[in-house]
Amino acid sequence: MDGGASYNPRTVEEVFRDFKGRRAGMIKALTTDVEEFYEQCDPEKENLCLYGFPSEQWEVNLPAEEVPPELPEPALGINFARDGMQEKDWLSLVAVHSDAWLLSVAFYFGARFGFDKADRKQLFNMINDLPMIFEVVTGAAKKQTKEKSSVSNHTSNKSKSNSKRGSESQPKKVMPPKDEDDDGVAEEEDEEQGETLCGACGENYASDEFWICCDMCEKWFHGKCVKITPARAEHIKQYKCPSCSNKRARP
Repeated sequence: MDGGASYNPRTVEEVFRDFKGRRAGMIKALTTDVEEFYEQCDPEKENLCLYGFPSEQWEVNLPAEEVPPELPEPALGINFARDGMQEKDWLSLVAVHSDAWLLSVAFYFGARFGFDKADRKQLFNMINDLPMIFEVVTGAAKKQTKEKSSVSNHTSNKSKSNSKRGSESQPKKVMPPKDEDDDGVAEEEDEEQGETLCGACGENYASDEFWICCDMCEKWFHGKCVKITPARAEHIKQYKCPSCSNKRARP
């Protein structure tokens, strides 16, 4: 293993640059170079770790022999779980441990070079503005971006029937946030929506919130109460509320 600690970043900007380089290398291993990474993680070999370097390169190798090591070590033995689970789940697991390792290295430098409270906060905020490796590998980062646009894309759909977008992927009933400019439709539906109560919390319909209707009991729910976002709703063909999902099918 080389380049793991070829230099010691001493400022917030240098530590963040180090973090980004290591992160880019590990993302490369788990995405564009995933076939090569998969092959290198042979379960027949000894405990292996995934390292990311400031140069945006990655390496699968044995852990450092020094005790204690010069830098915090990544998760040990990632190769042993490779054949015991689905590939996507295994990659997600490696991604989670990689995120934890990157944070530990960054704040190791912070502690070593005496970052004060303001420096640590600045470093965390800079890191927090980037998607986690886990989010990149699982596609959650893209979904979060889509979710922000989904709310605005749904504002023109006011009825409790199927979405006007005509997409077969969203036949369930949704009540998106109300478009303030859509006065004509709003006036016709204000009465009906004002009397709609959430089946989970019992609160009234609010024009600035996303709602979804259960296709079984036809009760309406705040998306946040049943943990359904507009982006997730797009992929639900038939929505069942928690109560209907827990009911046993009758013979």
